[in-house]
Amino acid sequence: MKNTALTDHHISLGAKMVPFAGFNMPVQYSGINDEHETVRTGVGVFDVSHMGEFILKGEKAIDLIQKVSSNDVSKLYNGKVQYAYLPNENGGIVDDFLTYKIDDETYLLVVNASNIEKDWNWISKYNSYGVEMKDISDETSLFAVQGPKAAEALQGLTDIELASMEYYSFVKGSFAGVDNVIISATGYTGAGGFEIYVANKDAQKVWDAIFAAGASFGIKPIGLGARDTLRLEMGFCLYGNDIDDTTSPLAAGLGWVTKFTKDFVNSENLKAEKEKGTAQKLVGFEMIDRGIPRHGYEIVDADGQVIGRVTSGTQSPSLKKSIGLGYINTEYAKAGTEIFISIRNQKIKAEVKKAPFLK
Repeated sequence: MKNTALTDHHISLGAKMVPFAGFNMPVQYSGINDEHETVRTGVGVFDVSHMGEFILKGEKAIDLIQKVSSNDVSKLYNGKVQYAYLPNENGGIVDDFLTYKIDDETYLLVVNASNIEKDWNWISKYNSYGVEMKDISDETSLFAVQGPKAAEALQGLTDIELASMEYYSFVKGSFAGVDNVIISATGYTGAGGFEIYVANKDAQKVWDAIFAAGASFGIKPIGLGARDTLRLEMGFCLYGNDIDDTTSPLAAGLGWVTKFTKDFVNSENLKAEKEKGTAQKLVGFEMIDRGIPRHGYEIVDADGQVIGRVTSGTQSPSLKKSIGLGYINTEYAKAGTEIFISIRNQKIKAEVKKAPFLK
């Protein structure tokens, strides 16, 4: 198992550590519900240094990204971030990722930890453009400072005006006395906040500065357990659960980042699929009867016929009810439709809901 720069520090803080995507990661500190509430109402910090980062450089970097990305990178300007996925050749998804435009010839791609090697090989396979590629994952630390008090808590550490940063933008500058730090406003919690990219050698210094600055705001370290409950309340997909190599991006609701104004991997087949429509759709649902839906549980109709499967599920700390995501036959996908989750051979009633669950 791989460690992040701060693994020992998390252990010293009393974190419960678990293997995740090949890394030894903190899943919780004070408890998932407490950490979830901290992010929703205050400010918390996730160490997500397991994520992957690639630098793509060169005159034709944009051409390579246009080829492998579902989204239209030509719409980016310096300091802007874009969400997209890497389509495979069989109608599925290699990974979902972020593209940061640093300048006309330099892009940062941020990928999921479990897919670093796979994504690198996939992008390299299409690099007939002579683009210089560098994997900086092992030398980069990433902290997600999330919550409504994040801007106020961090402002004393930088001259960058944090509160005025637009969603899905980034700035490179000085932070906590460290130069060349990337500060972005993307987030995976729906609570607002920032991501801080720093070199491993500066990770402890920056982490300590964040906690000193946030002390009066009740800042806490947050583990992957609360990250999952927070993203699920927003209906955000998790690669490996809700999307993977076999799932259709159009069925997953990723049509909004699928731009047919250009040619990209498998674009012709995806275009035909869009015109035809998908047999299933990824939907959100709320449990009406008691029971917690889990990944892999069958979704059935009133007669007990299988109409889909659960991809993610949890007890929502904010809503105090069970929620989930799952693929179901398209005719059942309308909000308000009654469905049932098969839990220990019992039909447990649920209702299709439009995400985000937390408005």
